[in-house]
Parts: sequence; C-alpha cells; structure tokens
Amino acid sequence: MRKFSIALCLAALVLVSCEPRRSKGAQLLENYALVTIPAPDLSGITDNGKEVLNLYRFAADQADAIYWEQSFGPKETFANLEDAAARSFAEVNYGPWNRIDDEPFLEGYGPKPAGANFYPSDMTAEEFDALKDPAKYSPYTLIRRKENGALETVWYHDAFKDRVQKIADLLRAAADITIKASVRDYLLKMADAILTDNYYESEKAWLEMTDSKMDLVIGPNETIDDELYGIKASYGAYVLLKNLDRTALLNALSARLPELQASLPGDAAYHSFVPGMESNIFSCDVIYYGGYTNAGYKVIAINFPYDARVQEEYGTRTILFDNIIREKFNRTVFPAGMLLFEGADCAHLDANAFYWNIVFREVAKGLGVKETITGKGTVVEALGNEALTLEKAKSNVLGAYLCAQEVDAHRVDALIMKQDVLATFVANVIRSTRFGFGDATGRGNLIIYNYLVEQGGITRKVSGKYDIDYARTEEAIASLGAEILKLQATGDLAAATEFVNKYAVVASTIKADIVNLELEKIPVDIRLTYER
Repeated sequence: MRKFSIALCLAALVLVSCEPRRSKGAQLLENYALVTIPAPDLSGITDNGKEVLNLYRFAADQADAIYWEQSFGPKETFANLEDAAARSFAEVNYGPWNRIDDEPFLEGYGPKPAGANFYPSDMTAEEFDALKDPAKYSPYTLIRRKENGALETVWYHDAFKDRVQKIADLLRAAADITIKASVRDYLLKMADAILTDNYYESEKAWLEMTDSKMDLVIGPNETIDDELYGIKASYGAYVLLKNLDRTALLNALSARLPELQASLPGDAAYHSFVPGMESNIFSCDVIYYGGYTNAGYKVIAINFPYDARVQEEYGTRTILFDNIIREKFNRTVFPAGMLLFEGADCAHLDANAFYWNIVFREVAKGLGVKETITGKGTVVEALGNEALTLEKAKSNVLGAYLCAQEVDAHRVDALIMKQDVLATFVANVIRSTRFGFGDATGRGNLIIYNYLVEQGGITRKVSGKYDIDYARTEEAIASLGAEILKLQATGDLAAATEFVNKYAVVASTIKADIVNLELEKIPVDIRLTYER
C-alpha cells in the first residue's frame, strides 16, 4: 500500500510539473469573473433613440480616454504586452497597479502615485500650499509644472481640449436627433459644461430629465482616485436603459427622504440637511461603462449630483444598476457568504435583501450633512482626504440601518426579513474588504468590519466561519452611523483621522478570509464584455 501511495504522489508531481505556469497577470485576472452584457432590448426605442444611444457610447469612449490620462497615461503603453492576461489586467486597472492593493503587477513600475496623474509626481506638500491660485482646489483642474519648474493649474477643458470638444460635439449631435425636449436641454447644457467645467446648470437639467427611457451620466464626478488631497474628479460615463415599472415602484421612496433623514441615528443636529424635493430613484440596466466607472470593481449604483447647492435646491437622483447588482450578488456576495457563514446564517443570504441594501445605501448618500455645523465649510473641505472614506462607510452602514428599519416596518415590497438584510450586508462587507486599504471603498468596509467585531455583532470562530448576533449587529450599525455623522457634521479632522486609523486596518482574521476566498476561487468582482 505504501509503495502504491508513493507511486501516486510521484505521478501527481509529474503532472503538476508538466502544467504550464500561469503568469502573475493570469492569476490576478481570475479574481474578476468575466460577464457578458447582452445586447439591450430596444423594442420600445425609436430609430432616433437608437442613434442617440450610439452617440452616447461614442461620448463614453472619449471619457474613457481622458480617464486613462488622469489615472496613468496613454492606454497604448500596454498594447504590445506579450502576456495577453497582463494586458487585460492592465485594462481592468487602467494602469500597471492592482487596484486592490495599489501594488505594481508589471515589472519596471514603482509605487502607485497617491495623486494619480493629477499632480506632478515630484510635487511636495510645501509647493502645493505655496501655490496661490485658488483654482488648485477645484475638482476640475490638474496641477502641472511650468517650464521654469513652478506649479500652475490647468483646467480640464484645456488639458483635454480635443477630447472634451469631441464629447461636446457628440452631445450636440444627439440633442439634434432626440425628440425629447428635456433630453435636448440636458445634452446642450452638458456640452457647455464639459467645455467650461461649470456643471451647475447641467446638473439641474439632468435632474429635470425624468421622461427619457435612456440616460447618459458623463463627466468628472468621483474623487476616489485622488488619494493625495481627495479633491480631483475623475472622468467617467454610464450609458443606461431605464426599467420603467421598477422605477415607478422605487420613486415612492423619493417623497419620504425628509422622513428618512429625520429617522437617522444620533443627534438630530448631525443630520439636519434637508434634501431637495425633486429627488428621484431610477432603476436601470447598464449598457456601457467608460472611464473611472469601468476601473477595477464595478459600481452598482450611483447618487448624483455631488454639488451641495444642487442637492439642497433640487435634490439628487439615485440610479440602481439592476443587471450589475444581480451579477455581483450571484458571483461574489452569495458564494462568499456561503463559504464564511454557518448554515443558519447562510439561509439569510438573499438577492432581494442585497438589492434593497443597495437602494438604501444610495439613498443614504444624499442624507446626513453636506456642510459642517461648526463653520468649517463643506464636509469635504473640513475632512480632506478622510472625507471619502468616511462617506463610503456612512452610506453603507446607514443604508443597512434604513433597510432593516423599513423591512421591519413592512414598507419594502419584497419577501425578506430583517435578518436577511443584516446577513447579506455582513457578507458584502466581508467580501468587500478584499478591496484593501488602498481604496476608499475598501477602507470604508474595513471600518465597518472592525467596528462590528469590536461591538460583538460578528464573531469569527476557530473554524473560520462567522456567527452573526443580529441584535448586536443592528445596534452596532446604528452607533457607527451616529459616530460618522458626528465626525462629518463637526468637521473634526483630528478626530476623523484618529477614527480611520483605528478602524481601517486589515485584521489577521480578514487576511485569513482573503486567503480562504482566493483558495476557493471566489471572484473579487466582475469585468465586462459587451454583446453587439
């Protein structure tokens, strides 16, 4: 028997040694499940509308090219890579750095610049502070060096002049074709905004555009790539097709935003912002991503615009990406929860609970406060580079808080229980910690994870399985939400930094979970191809 076992082992070694060794790029690419977005059903769209959609996609491609320049440089840099998997992974990450840990996966590249390509790589904090141009604080300027080495600001519409002109021309062409007056108004105002970096009028027009079956969200919005100052906005685009029936169902929530705001935990002074009454919620399928929206993990919902003036005067629009939410749950959240939970908690993993958690997460982005109550300006101005991390944690945890509250009161049109909401939320938090410390979303989820552990909401057993104490988890998300709202409202940067440093850490248990998830080949996220 022993000889037979040795022979089997030797045979296995021979087989393993004969297998071709996969490149690092191929191994990393496996972390992203490949999903094909089917050709959209355009049966209810006119021929004019179909042509408008084509123009939207062309505009999104231009936004994509601008984002390459903002995050790294020319995409063509990687065109000649012999390793096809490494080339694909560079396209997933828009550069040679893995967005999960910010480490280079290609030889010849050093650490990822904290300021991406928004600032000179050799710029010092003293130089930035000494620059007297107030435009340096604009989300829509690059910081560059003059010939004499001094710093200067360059507006996006000048830095990317050819690209933004093409976007404006495409939007104006679409405006000429559309039969919807509200769409025409939005597209013309967005074309002007792209060319001037003044988005107030275009954001108002976008919120007023409620009667279109299609949507285009384009321009510099998210500041997630600026990890130096948290100021500069990245170019991106979403091309969307609205689900009319579900949108009608979701919009019943819009009228209740003031009520939801008042129901948030903690001192009422810390969530005193009154959202505009024009807020609405759309349900859409994604047809196409471009720019930052396509980089690394896929965004599954948005809440725009970010301009506090527009939010207060007119409100916000929440858009749920139904097809992407479904793919994310099936390919990442559910298998992660099944691996990490005991049977009783596994039974509470639910696709509908995931969907409604995302609904209320996006609603929560428009709640809380936008201006500090201590005279320190906006929350972003007061908290600087910590602002986005805390906002990610806030919207996630208060989304779960609101969702659990609404389900418990039977105000959600789905057959789910509060335990489904909380278990699915916890599974998503744990799997999202794989995004790591290098990203605001990852840091936000690490804060939630460590806080839940500290408060006894979740306990990791010796077996590697988690046990959820639902009562303590509910209490913990309420207290964590209240704490973050306080930090945002008071604008206390020192306290915010101390808080992030305490909770946004990769615990040994998380490291073990990551190994476990990788061994089982559970994807970190998804990457997309498009059926023509």
